[in-house]
Amino acid sequence: MRVVIAGGHGQIALRLERVLAARGDQAVGIIRNPEHAADLRDSSAEPAVLDLENATPDEVAEVLKGADAAVFAAGAGPGSGTARKDTVDRAAAALFADAAERAGVRRHIQVSAMGLGRADDPGVGETFAIYLRAKKAAEDDLRARDLDWTILRPGHLVDDPGTGNVHLADSVDVGDITRDDVAAVLAALLDEPRTIRRTLELVAGNTPIDEALERI
Repeated sequence: MRVVIAGGHGQIALRLERVLAARGDQAVGIIRNPEHAADLRDSSAEPAVLDLENATPDEVAEVLKGADAAVFAAGAGPGSGTARKDTVDRAAAALFADAAERAGVRRHIQVSAMGLGRADDPGVGETFAIYLRAKKAAEDDLRARDLDWTILRPGHLVDDPGTGNVHLADSVDVGDITRDDVAAVLAALLDEPRTIRRTLELVAGNTPIDEALERI
């Protein structure tokens, strides 16, 4: 399987690239900074240098051409400011999905976030509210497309070693999840057609990943 990953130098993406390589798949990571290419090669992934905030759909479609699946794992990240919450978390996600349609890549997984309905809650800061609205808009955009999409909403991300045990369902209580386990679940989702057109939430749990997917 050839899998193109937007946000290819992200912490989840680098882990996913290693998981895919270990099982014999080919990962292509889209990166903005060419200096990150070596890190992708160290993760057995092919780097594709392209700025998703400024690229055209056709340019992104060229990278996606011939792929079996697309994974949107990009994000503006902490400290990026309000403008990039929109240009990356919403607009780049929509651009990537548009390019997938143009390239004929039907399998599409988008990494989102839990708690998107909290944007108007008291105590939620302006920047975080904009982030939540951007993620929700990206989800809504993807759901409207004729793609075999799955949206994955991880809980609070931590860098502890993965356990391989998770709680994966349509709705779960807020909790932590290791980036290792998110990457492992993303790889498993690629092979699970029962998750197509599903929005799933993910936190740490007691169920092995394969079994958790079987229960979906």
